[in-house]
This record gives sequence, C-alpha cells and structure tokens, in this order.
Amino acid sequence: MSPTPCPAPAFLPSVPRMTEIALTVQQTARPTGFPTADHFRFAESPVPEPAPGTALVENLYWSVDPYHREMMDGDFALHAPLEGRTLGRVLASRTPDLPEGEVVFHRQGWRTHSVVRPEEVRRLPHHPGVPLSAYLSVLGGTGLTAYVALTRVARLREGEDVFVSGAAGGVGTAAGRFARLLGAGRVIGSAGSPAKVAYLTEQAGYDSAFDYRTAPVADLLAEAAPTGIDVFVDNVGGDQLGAAIGALRERGRVVRVGTISQYNTPDAPPVVFDHAAVVEKSLRIEGFLVSGHRDAQDELYDFAVPHLRSGALTADETVVDGFERIVEAFLLMLRGGNTGKILVRAA
Repeated sequence: MSPTPCPAPAFLPSVPRMTEIALTVQQTARPTGFPTADHFRFAESPVPEPAPGTALVENLYWSVDPYHREMMDGDFALHAPLEGRTLGRVLASRTPDLPEGEVVFHRQGWRTHSVVRPEEVRRLPHHPGVPLSAYLSVLGGTGLTAYVALTRVARLREGEDVFVSGAAGGVGTAAGRFARLLGAGRVIGSAGSPAKVAYLTEQAGYDSAFDYRTAPVADLLAEAAPTGIDVFVDNVGGDQLGAAIGALRERGRVVRVGTISQYNTPDAPPVVFDHAAVVEKSLRIEGFLVSGHRDAQDELYDFAVPHLRSGALTADETVVDGFERIVEAFLLMLRGGNTGKILVRAA
C-alpha cells in the first residue's frame, strides 16, 4: 500500500504564504554540559531565490532531536545554519521534479525557508486521515527508528517481553506502541517522572512502567519484570543498560538506539554490567543508525498507516507553536519536558 506522492494535500492551506524575511538558527559556541539559549542566535536574511534546478521551500514543521546535542560538540559548524528534519511546501520552483505546492521532507531545518535540490528531499505521500505532523513523528525518523529496532535488529517474536528505556520520548512511545501491535507479551518502560510513568501505562499501552529516579534501576526492573525480559530497546544507556543485561533471558537482545544519559555529561562513568552474562546467556548487543535503513520507510507506512486510521495507533507528540520557539523546544526536550516526539509548528 505504498502511496504515490501528491501535491497540495487537503490538510494544508491552498494559498502559498510568502514573507519577506527568512530566519535561520545558528550555533554560536560549544557547550559544556547542558546548552543554553546563549549558544544560539537567530539570523535574518531576505527570503532566498531558487537557482535553476532548485526549489524554494517554506518550512511548516521542524523536528528537534537528541542527536542534535551530540552534533553541537563539533559536527555543527559555528555561525552557520543548523540541519534537522523538516517538512515544508514548495513555494517557487525552477525544476520540474519539484512542482509548486508539493509537500516534501528534507534535512535543511532550523530555518523558515530552504532552497533544495530534488535529490535532497523526499516527496511526501498523503495518506487520507493521517495528520501532517505524523510524518515527522510516528511515520518519520522517530517511528522508523522504533520500527527498525524491533523488527530488523531485535527481530521481536510474538509473546516476547520488551523493556524500553526513555519510554516517554518519541522513540520510546513509538517502540511501546509498535511492540504491542507486533504481538509482544509484556511491555515495560522507564521514565523520569510520575506523570510520565502514568502516561505510559494509562495512554501509551505499556503494561508496567517505573520512575528510574526513585530507586536502583536493577531493583525497579526486577519488580516490574520478575521473570526477566527478552528484548531491551535502549535509548538511555548508563545504569539502565546494566540493569537490563542482568534481566535478559537466554538469547535476549539489546538494541542500542541512543545514550541520552551521556549527552550532557561527557565525563559520565562507564556502564557497569556482568560481562560474563553476555556469554553465558548467549546475549546479543547491537546498535544501528536509522540512516542505514531508509529502505524500510515504505514498510513502516504499510505497517503503521492502517493502525493510525483505525485508531489502534496514536502519534504521541508535544507540539510547540512558532519557529521563534525552536531553541526553547530543543532545550525543553533535553531536560525531559516533552512526552512523545517534540515538534515545532509554524505559527
């Protein structure tokens, strides 16, 4: 059921909206520990004109992601536009491959307007009944990460018990919901507040969840999964990784997605776990980058879109309105202020 892209979906205004000023976010300094608003600045410029073979895109939704924090340490150039996942609409085009009105995904984010070449974008499908924001959350890189983790890396089997760290974030909520739809046994999550724990069990489909701040994680996980787990989807690292390795059953799998616990603490101590258990229980520990699994995008659509339409799947999102709040949204995410995927929406 992989769809054909189509221009001007009905969920967008039909009349293009052009402003005279474009805004771009730039990083101004390298942070030590948590970044602050002082590490960024907004730069104004005229809205760019597309050159032959390119198109001008007015951006509509922006994704702020944990990996941006890692890139601030050296991958992002200072005083230059930042990159990020973005959805936008073609306003002016000088290439037949990108018609005006087309809705596209690209990575020239953290700016209100982008000039792109056809090879730099993915033309966005329009599945009736699916909101545009879902293509950056449960149908975007966030959902693709969770889907690949469970199906391609862990190869989750029906009835297996799953533990997800950082379960209230974008990948965590998607992983929990996907695991349930894939026939997992018990789905267990960790989060950083009582409110998030309640969200996981009351709304996101988790059977059990715990606040990792309240006690040693190994004790909390043993209480939540007294007979062990089969799959651990790890967004956090640290002591939660060590606890999960201890709880895994024979031939258990660890899928390493991220290391949020170390992003702002570069001197964090190494993870402590029983290395002998990896051999004795025939465990597998594997990490991946979602960029290596772009071929799974249509597979994700085929799996998730019917569930979105039926209501069996929900896109967990925290939406911040106004591009001028993108730095605020990023800092909020780093401090755990979001539930589900955090997005910025054009005002």
